[in-house]
Amino acid sequence: MHSNIFLIILGMGLVTYIPRMLPLTLFHRIELPPFWRGVLRNVPYATLGALIIPGIFLIQDDPWFGIFGFTSAVVASWLGVNITGVVLISVLVLTVYTTV
Repeated sequence: MHSNIFLIILGMGLVTYIPRMLPLTLFHRIELPPFWRGVLRNVPYATLGALIIPGIFLIQDDPWFGIFGFTSAVVASWLGVNITGVVLISVLVLTVYTTV
């Protein structure tokens, strides 16, 4: 039983690793046009928006919590802050909001 679990974990790791490794090894010398670089640069922000925006509409206790968090994330990303900074700024704004 333990060897089956190990093989399952190993298989899942390979299935996850291969699609991430192949583009880096096969296409590392190809330079993308500026349009596609811009598209790929904005994927983390679009993903973050797709994860956060539905949650804003589901807050029942304090809708301002969602509004302040969303607004701070939009402003930070509009100013060009990287994705980690956007998340940290939103968390900081919401921490200040809940303690005031």
